[in-house]
Amino acid sequence: MKMEMKQFRIGELAEKLNVERFVVRFWEKEFSIKSTRSSGGQRFYTEEDYETFKKIKQLLYEEKFTIQGAKKQLLSDANGAHKTSFEQSAPTRQSGAKKTDWVQEELVEQVVTLKKHLQKLRELL
Repeated sequence: MKMEMKQFRIGELAEKLNVERFVVRFWEKEFSIKSTRSSGGQRFYTEEDYETFKKIKQLLYEEKFTIQGAKKQLLSDANGAHKTSFEQSAPTRQSGAKKTDWVQEELVEQVVTLKKHLQKLRELL
């Protein structure tokens, strides 16, 4: 007998995580998490996805990581485990780079992202 894996719709997942749906969509995009979709475009998430989102919430809300810091921590936690689509798409740090250079690069990346978001807001106004 084939066991079916529990799947959650975005509303169910958001409720389990105690966050808004837009937060789930944002994390899905930022962390390159691939949800399965119905023919009508409805997102479905697995129990494994739930655990990933739960870890992201812990890193961001409880441990006060930045998005970039949380991405790096998730990669570090994976440490040899199977590679997810997030791990395959995430940039890696060069081992010879100085810590200050790495922090500066991360800040520049955050400023560029913020600038893009502000430009989109300006276009909407």
